[in-house]
Amino acid sequence: MAALTPAPATPPAAGAPAPARAQPVPQGPAPVPDGAPERRPRPGRRRPRVWRGAVLGLAGVYFLLPLVSSFVFTVHTPGQGVSFAAYTDLLSAEGFTESLLLSLGLAAATIAASLLLAVPALVAVRLGSPRLRPVVEVVCMMPLVVPPIALVTGIATVLRWGPEHLAATPFYQTFIAVQNEAFPLVLVLAYTVLALPFVYRSLDAGLRALDVPTLVEAARDCGASWPQAVVRVLLPNLRSSLTGAAFLTLALVLGEFTIASLLGFRPFAVWIVTISGAQARMSVAVSILSLALTWALLLLLSRAGSAAGAGEGAAPAAPKES
Repeated sequence: MAALTPAPATPPAAGAPAPARAQPVPQGPAPVPDGAPERRPRPGRRRPRVWRGAVLGLAGVYFLLPLVSSFVFTVHTPGQGVSFAAYTDLLSAEGFTESLLLSLGLAAATIAASLLLAVPALVAVRLGSPRLRPVVEVVCMMPLVVPPIALVTGIATVLRWGPEHLAATPFYQTFIAVQNEAFPLVLVLAYTVLALPFVYRSLDAGLRALDVPTLVEAARDCGASWPQAVVRVLLPNLRSSLTGAAFLTLALVLGEFTIASLLGFRPFAVWIVTISGAQARMSVAVSILSLALTWALLLLLSRAGSAAGAGEGAAPAAPKES
């Protein structure tokens, strides 16, 4: 068998030149000879800002042109000039204040009900049963598949069936109470169902950005109970998601017409359509003001969330040494 160990290198013969050593390969760019023009790397092509400005300009025209046209329609009367009577007569218009306050109250109740329903469910799924997340997602997205007209038809059928068959039971008063015209709770229940997809998407995006098990476990190790861990640890980190869900729900309630109209109630959107036949300019003016009110409430919610976040994130001042 041949030996596995390599044979020792034989020394060079006497008088023979020593073998040349391999020169190290120089790293980096090759040196530029004298007199040759220096080549600079080409910078990446920058997208022209002209296209960005053009796209933003077209978007602004698309959104602002109808608003400007509507405003001109409300203040300009052919042959009479400019008049702001459509705006000054709003406060004295019959049903304006009542319908607006009713819609704002319904929006506040819907926001509270949606968040109280969605936040505990999504947190529980994240902590205890991650496999149920597709089931919860399908259930929350179901209102996007069911048309509002089908939903209100089912609600009206149940409201007609209940008093007839439950007249001798305590549930009869429940069916009467949820249809109170001063504050119809049936609209809150219907709007909560309609708002579930938007609330779910907003909260799910916020929970995806957090390590919920680690945060809750750390809070529990510090002695916090489960409600304290959710309220004092998770909710401050979900502030932007909660604000987005609240704004989407507010916009939905202020603009919803089908369910309230078919059930016979008169919130703000139904009132606008009611007066549109007799006072077209005032109805358009109310639509513009409702849009401005929605944006004002959005800014208010955003400022409140950012102010709360700054207040909680600020470090307490160190006590002065005496």
